[in-house]
Amino acid sequence: MDDTEASSLEQIRAFLAGSGEVRFAGQRREEVYTWVETTLVRLEYARLDKPGKGLVRRYICRMTGLSRAQVTRLIALQRRTGRVTATAYQRTKFATRYTAADVALLAYVDKAHGNISGPATQHILEREYSDYGQAAYVRLSAISVAQLYRLRNSSAYRKRNTSYQPTRPTSIPIGERRKPQPSGEPGFLRIDTVHQGDQEGRKGLYHINAVDEVTQWEIVAATRQISELWLIPALESILQQFPFVVRGFHSDNGSEFINYRVAGLLEKLFIEQTKSRAYQCGDNGLVEAKNGAVVRKHIGFG
Repeated sequence: MDDTEASSLEQIRAFLAGSGEVRFAGQRREEVYTWVETTLVRLEYARLDKPGKGLVRRYICRMTGLSRAQVTRLIALQRRTGRVTATAYQRTKFATRYTAADVALLAYVDKAHGNISGPATQHILEREYSDYGQAAYVRLSAISVAQLYRLRNSSAYRKRNTSYQPTRPTSIPIGERRKPQPSGEPGFLRIDTVHQGDQEGRKGLYHINAVDEVTQWEIVAATRQISELWLIPALESILQQFPFVVRGFHSDNGSEFINYRVAGLLEKLFIEQTKSRAYQCGDNGLVEAKNGAVVRKHIGFG
């Protein structure tokens, strides 16, 4: 904006009276500060009397959109330094006690000792300096366990030493993980659950499909849920309907069958419980085929 013609207080007073309620606003802070500095120098603000200074303040407030307190601060800055510039932000920085070399040394020690616990690593670092006189460990020798774990979580440490530990499987002592061996005798069941389907957000029935491996005798029972309250009576009914003694009970690894309530029921009836092996889809393939060829064919998905 060019306001060089407003070079006297009378012109500024006329401008303020004529602009009325009009308000202006600066775009960029650097441009606003430069204009304020130029205006104060052109009007010789330091030599004006008190009414003149107040007039210039009002003029700057009107043209820049700044508050009176902000304009006062800028004027004080110009009188103190001769310039109106934004103060550069300086972030507070704390002294770094452990350097990048210390982090690299810690990663080397952890990799060499197999990433042991923090207290044990702290003792190793202390001995490296006190007992063996290694000068590189002078700072790490006094490190606390908490600070040691903080260094381990840093990105610089992880670039040098990253260990991956997969999830450890939890063994469940229910059933034996193997394929049943009926040896041509009836009574070895394959069992699975078939969900009928949902309707309008409501869960449908569950079909418990049990098939004898040798005779292909098949019994299907329906239950509202597969929780223990509903499943145990259904299993008891299925086991009673087979015309021969049930000796084996084989299922997948679903929690509806691999639990202590079902295991207790089978143990009471002297029935051997087995479960499918990993990556061996044929272990329970018989009942899976019957799910589609019998249950889905006659009952469908509705």
